[in-house]
Amino acid sequence: MRNMKLFKTALLLTAITVSMTGCGSGKTSSSETYDRDVDSEVRNEVRENVQNTDLLKGELENKTIKWLSHWDINPDVTGKNKPTELVAFEEKYGGKIEWINVTWEKRYEKLAEMIANGEGVDFFPANDMDAFPKGAVRGMFVPVDDYIDFSSPLWEDVKDINDSLMWNDSHYCTVLQATGDKVACIYNRKTMSEAGLEDPADLYARGEWDWDAFESMLKSFVDPANQHYGIEGWWFEFALMNTTGVPAVGLENCKLVNNLSDPAIERVQNWLYDLNTSGCIAIGSADYGWDSHPEYVGEGKVLFYPVGLYELYKSEADWKKVYGEDAFFVPMPRDPEADDYYIPVGMESYVFVKGGQNPEGVAKFLDCKRFAILDEATKSIADQQFRDDYGWTDEMVEMQHSMQELADANPFFDMSTGVSTDCAEILDNQLRAAARGTPWNETYDAIYNTVDTFINEINADPIQNTAE
Repeated sequence: MRNMKLFKTALLLTAITVSMTGCGSGKTSSSETYDRDVDSEVRNEVRENVQNTDLLKGELENKTIKWLSHWDINPDVTGKNKPTELVAFEEKYGGKIEWINVTWEKRYEKLAEMIANGEGVDFFPANDMDAFPKGAVRGMFVPVDDYIDFSSPLWEDVKDINDSLMWNDSHYCTVLQATGDKVACIYNRKTMSEAGLEDPADLYARGEWDWDAFESMLKSFVDPANQHYGIEGWWFEFALMNTTGVPAVGLENCKLVNNLSDPAIERVQNWLYDLNTSGCIAIGSADYGWDSHPEYVGEGKVLFYPVGLYELYKSEADWKKVYGEDAFFVPMPRDPEADDYYIPVGMESYVFVKGGQNPEGVAKFLDCKRFAILDEATKSIADQQFRDDYGWTDEMVEMQHSMQELADANPFFDMSTGVSTDCAEILDNQLRAAARGTPWNETYDAIYNTVDTFINEINADPIQNTAE
């Protein structure tokens, strides 16, 4: 487990651009490149590593793989270096990634259009948790079993995760690793100190960072008359729900499962309702409004801002400008009634597109990503690269490692956004309602049967092959 968590940084060098590039420019192909290569010493070391390993095998005839997304794996405008796994792909196979740029809103529309036109998109991101099983059901993605051997030395330590996400008895996702950086609780240490509150990192170190401590700190701090607000942003509801360890929609034995009637879901929804009625939730309140202000963390006005750690995968000047010189983060607080410490878990994952012309090339690239996770020498390169690019301290890196360790220990996935677009919209809206003042029993009565219908229809017909 220690080996896995130490190299999370290399995967982050790719994943950071998921949200940093936002919705994209609307272009359908890349017209600009930002080829910020690693220095020659790093490249030479990676070349030596890939040449001397038995984990990467074979050759690649077609060197180019086509990647459709609103973010680029290659270096981009964010200033990141070329990811180590891409350097490995170049050095071992002469590989190249051709980025097809699309906005977030139009990505599935564009994907369907390119599939219909036979334009040969090879792979697509699944880390947003909305591609699977939806894309398999609609016939947009294809099984990877002919190209990825999950029993091989490269993949065996994530075989169980991939097996848990099988659909119609096939692997559609290639999960390189469960990720612990989906949502962190960002705060400012200076604000904590001035409010007479203990640093959450110290509470976490002692095993005392839980819902009770979280709520107590919020109630102590909140004072709208003096511009002191509690929880900010749009991520906290699902982040806190996930700490129960019970996903709203799960996947068991290749079937979707509706967990809305689980007592843990009712318990967390009632708690969110209580946080709202006690004034702990800033966003949407009469004093705060509906505009998000993450900069209030740096200004000492907001106590907690739960958000993906991508918010700190920027230059040091950029993230400090928003969150302050004393910004830090911890995992979401533990549910004191859960059987373990669960946090929101994402996945570094990709899907193979129907009609792709180079699935072998995608498999080789993903092999290189797995190699970068497993190889000690390559890991150390990426870890230093992460510090250099984003100005993180050793303490920040270690906290991120700790979050990764929690994800490795309890890798469960919430499939709420992967059922269908309609079902995702219902769940996204209604599972936030308690935090806006609607009692859970009202929400449950309004949505349970509808969600159940969506799930049952898909379970009954797992491959509809509509590609629409």
